[in-house]
Order: sequence, then structure tokens, then C-alpha cells
Amino acid sequence: MKCPFCGFDDSKVIDSRPLEDKKRRRRECQKCGRRFTTYEVVEIPLRIVVKRDGSFQPFDRNKLLSGIFHAIKKRPVTIEQVNSIADEIEDRYTSSFSSQMSSDKIGSLVMERLRELDAVAYIRFASVYQDFTDVAGFIAAISDLDGTTKS
Repeated sequence: MKCPFCGFDDSKVIDSRPLEDKKRRRRECQKCGRRFTTYEVVEIPLRIVVKRDGSFQPFDRNKLLSGIFHAIKKRPVTIEQVNSIADEIEDRYTSSFSSQMSSDKIGSLVMERLRELDAVAYIRFASVYQDFTDVAGFIAAISDLDGTTKS
């Protein structure tokens, strides 16, 4: 770390403390002996969602949560379960070491989890995500759900 006083390139860390989402470090210049403070922050790469039309959009956890909350309205699904779904998707996103994820993949992951939690919420989410245009789409989704819950 470069000394802000004399410009020397070497300093030693005297004290290090966690501070919210950063680390506060007190340093001492090896040349002039003066002390200064630095803050270390983990840089999170920008996560991009590739939409169906090919456009790009920054990942927005609040938008994901909003979609899930619309599906679970008046259903016996807890906020902790919803946050768990969002956390799982973010973890998969981060652990894939890719800065891009398709909206189709995100929607599929949400549907998998909602299918396990609540059938009605699953159908509600699927109706928007899969853009049902007629009753046949609903019937296909429900019969697919019936087929997976009975086995």
C-alpha cells in the first residue's frame, strides 16, 4: 500500500478490525513512519440477467422477491422460505463463476422450489413465467404437477 504522505510503496499493518461490510486497517509507512488508515472492501462482480429477448439487465434481488411474493400471496409460505429461494439462486449465480444467468434459468429454479413448497404458488408463478395464453397451458401445468406429486 502506497503511503499518502511520502509515496513509499511499502507499509505494514498495525491493526485490523471488521467494520460493517469492510475491514479497517491501520498502517505504518516503512520509510517515514507515519500512520494512516485504509479500508478493504470485497468487490462483488456485476451480475447480469440475460432476458428472453436477448437484452441484458442487472440482477435485482428485489425484483426476484417481488415476483415470488406475488405468487405466494395469501398462501402458507413464510418470508424465511422466500428468502431461502432468493439466497439459493444468488448462491448458484455466484458459485457458477459466471457474470451472466438467463432469466429462463432463474425462473426454472424458482419454479422448482415453489413446486416443493406450495402447489398454488407454483401454478401462479408458472402462469406468469411461462406466459400462459389459454386454459390448455394451465391444464398442462396442473397435470404435470399432479404427476410429480403422486409418485
